[in-house]
Amino acid sequence: MGKVWLVTGASRGLGYEIARAALAAGETVVATARSVEAARDAFGSDQDRLHVLPLDITDSGAAKAAADKTVERFGTIDVLVNNAGYAELGFFETFTDAAVRHQFEVNLFGTMNVARAVTPHMRARRSGLIVTISSVSGLVSNAGGAVYSASKFAIEGWMEGFAQELAPLGVRSLLVEPGMLRTDFMDGKSAGFGSIDIPDYAEAVAQYRSFVYGANGNQPGDPKLLAARIVALASQGDPPSRLVFGDDARRWASAKADQLRAEITQSVDH
Repeated sequence: MGKVWLVTGASRGLGYEIARAALAAGETVVATARSVEAARDAFGSDQDRLHVLPLDITDSGAAKAAADKTVERFGTIDVLVNNAGYAELGFFETFTDAAVRHQFEVNLFGTMNVARAVTPHMRARRSGLIVTISSVSGLVSNAGGAVYSASKFAIEGWMEGFAQELAPLGVRSLLVEPGMLRTDFMDGKSAGFGSIDIPDYAEAVAQYRSFVYGANGNQPGDPKLLAARIVALASQGDPPSRLVFGDDARRWASAKADQLRAEITQSVDH
């Protein structure tokens, strides 16, 4: 049967590609999405190694039910791919408080819900891998990305510490930090913009929106390649704790690391 994977946000984008790559590698996949119809449209009907479940990750009860159903049907969860999420792209002051809170409700607290539901099964077996889809925006923030980056920075801090808590119990962690991937992540299904017009930001916001619309569909990163890398790393006995994926992500992350080194040097007490 191979490993049993539970993948969130699997009806499209990177989640879909990861689920397909795991199936192609002979693994068993439980593909979840908010809309089970969308997931069934993507994958077809259940097969011996594929099971489709509805899951709104902001519902902690639904997350526990999905984990329990997976273990009941297949006996285990070997790999969790915490992938579901979306982006609020725009200048901070143009977002309502509700929009900012919803960004965290999905990207951070929703991801925590699923991990909290799955981890007890992994701890009981002293085995498992949690793959958390972060972003290079969890390492580097720019104008227009403050709210989205804040949610991903939070994921990075949470998983970095949580991974150290889990490691002595046999549960491993892989944080994935892609650059811009050629998916529909930047269209209206996955990305939102602020709703408050502020004249001081009007020109910069217009330029940023133009950049996002122009980038959508033309991103340099190949999601199929990333999915294949994740599946390959999951088969390793000791995968790395982080995967920075894409030339753009490596450039941005390296520049941030260089900046931090310089600032640390400048901060030395005399």
